[in-house]
Amino acid sequence: MSAGTTVSPDAGGADSADGLGPATDWRRLDRRTVLVSALVTAGVAAGAAVPTTLGLSGRFGLGHAVAWVLAGSLALIGCAAAGDHVRWRRTRYRIGAERVELHTGLLLVKKRSLARERIRSVDLTAHLLQRVLGLVTVRIGTGEHAGGESTLELDPVPKAEGERLRRELLEHTVPGTPGTHREGELAALDPRWIRYAPVSFVAPTLGGAAAGAVMQVSDWFGAQGQVIDWVGDRFRDTSLTAMIVILAVAAVAAGAVGALGVWIEMWWSYRLEREPGGTLRIRRGLLTSRSVSIEERRLRGVDLVEPLGVRLFGAARVDAITTGLAKDDEEQHGDHNTLLPAAPRSVADTVAADVLRETTSPTGAPLTGHPRAARGRRLRRAFWSVAVPVAVLVPLGVLLTPVLLWTALGCAVVGLPAGVLLARDAYRGLGHTISGDYLVVRSGTVRRSTAALERAGVIGWTVRQTYFQRRSGVLSLTATTAAGAGAYTVYDADVSEGLDFASQAVPGLLEPFLEHIPPTG
Repeated sequence: MSAGTTVSPDAGGADSADGLGPATDWRRLDRRTVLVSALVTAGVAAGAAVPTTLGLSGRFGLGHAVAWVLAGSLALIGCAAAGDHVRWRRTRYRIGAERVELHTGLLLVKKRSLARERIRSVDLTAHLLQRVLGLVTVRIGTGEHAGGESTLELDPVPKAEGERLRRELLEHTVPGTPGTHREGELAALDPRWIRYAPVSFVAPTLGGAAAGAVMQVSDWFGAQGQVIDWVGDRFRDTSLTAMIVILAVAAVAAGAVGALGVWIEMWWSYRLEREPGGTLRIRRGLLTSRSVSIEERRLRGVDLVEPLGVRLFGAARVDAITTGLAKDDEEQHGDHNTLLPAAPRSVADTVAADVLRETTSPTGAPLTGHPRAARGRRLRRAFWSVAVPVAVLVPLGVLLTPVLLWTALGCAVVGLPAGVLLARDAYRGLGHTISGDYLVVRSGTVRRSTAALERAGVIGWTVRQTYFQRRSGVLSLTATTAAGAGAYTVYDADVSEGLDFASQAVPGLLEPFLEHIPPTG
């Protein structure tokens, strides 16, 4: 019996006995899930076999170690395949006129269903083995913040069945408001965008991970001491400072290569499309293919994100601000709402405008700057962030070791200028405005964010003014919304100008409480 077809009468008899309903209504997952599970487990076992064999060979001998590891691997693969076979036999799903139902489990039978009118996303994912076999994993979600209970997962079904389910379950969407906008393909991969991968925060992280991996693997083989000695021999005639710099550069270079690989895997074959029925679809991935669908009717704006390294090269990425992005999606897929990877700023603004069905993107609108007091607050923070560690290291260096004194000197010489530069950049990045139907808020330096939030999506304002802000004549305003991050803040705005901005952005929402704002002084 092939997956995605009607369950046979024999199987249907068992299903009916379990209370699953008529056989003709229910479908199975693809039986090749057992093969996928066995192959994945075999890969994991093969990866763990080498260090395990080396560890056991010293105690039992190489021949016995290989035998034990081989037997354990076969038992692990067999258990995984048997468990997945039981899951396949005991899993059924049904797409009804009003509900999507999923029944699974052996000892503990779980029967779950979602109302079709509440379905907000149908995402398709396929790792390398699934792609080779023509399979996909389908995640059907309502977009509610209720954890896994708001999502049904069909893992796996044939690719054609997954595409059919996606089209069928999203056909209830309604077209967006007509206007000046593009239909069909809104953006596609430009291979030149890969130049932004090495300047992302991923590169140094991967560089550190690579260094740690070298030490870990050498420890498995009992050669960690030899690796350290080899590095020491290479830098025997080099000063400590030069050695640290060279090793740091090597780690960053390794991280840059790793970042290129990660970028290619994540964004190869990228395409952003607007489909009939008002759905945005993002497709991407080299080894693991991903297809994410976002209904335009739950789109509340866009967020133009510019990490420091990417921003220095004049690029930005575009994230969607949407309602109904469940917490489990955010945790498992950090880039689940990314509409465009890092690309030239002009391209990012164009894509943002097309996504919002606007002639020009509100993220490119001129912003109202913030008072000089906001700059002073950031400069003071930069100073104290350096002064406090130095004040701690100096007495410790006097009491314990001169190394801490040199560390304090390095913090002061490097940290203070860097802090001042970042503080001034953070001040220049502050801004807000109203652009048509959107309020625009910009802040940040290491990660600069320009959020264009639909004014109709704001459900409340939070006004915060600390003691030091009152002395400086500034305050922070937070727009609360059910979409995206849930809150978007205007930091350190002038009191009168900030309150006027909030009042104009959402008329009638803040006025009843203005008399409770304490006067500045």
